[in-house]
Amino acid sequence: MAASCCSTAVFSISRSQTRHRLVSATQLPQTNQLRFSFPAQRSLEARKSLRLSIHGDNRTVVVTGKSWDKLIIDSDVPVLVEFYASWCGPCRMVHRVIDEISAEYSGRLKCFLLDVDTNSQITADYDIKAVPVVLLFKNGEKRDTVIGTMPKDFYVAAIERVLSS
Repeated sequence: MAASCCSTAVFSISRSQTRHRLVSATQLPQTNQLRFSFPAQRSLEARKSLRLSIHGDNRTVVVTGKSWDKLIIDSDVPVLVEFYASWCGPCRMVHRVIDEISAEYSGRLKCFLLDVDTNSQITADYDIKAVPVVLLFKNGEKRDTVIGTMPKDFYVAAIERVLSS
């Protein structure tokens, strides 16, 4: 599965591929593989420290494949799920907006985050090809989608449509 952000493809990166340099997806048209490397002298801890976090001081909860049914499908109130990747700059902007919306719609809408890099099955189930993507659910069914980085009004309009349906 490959998702993209700002026209950059997302590919799985394994530790066995850590001795290769970063190459653009256009340089690998046949292989569907992107390799990223860390210098061999970097420790495992140093590699882990490069992982970015967008969560900060948020009001949204992270959902995973294990908690998906309980938190999203079985929810008694409408649900907003932001599909994001930690390396995606536009996702950080959307996350700030979703955080505001979460506070404004408290009690009427639940907001969650789903990391596409660690939840590939859910990402595939909903055919997520790029991030950021916001899906809105009501009664366990997907009702609306907002793709890309949009002004807050776009998200609010989609939420209002779902709440009124």
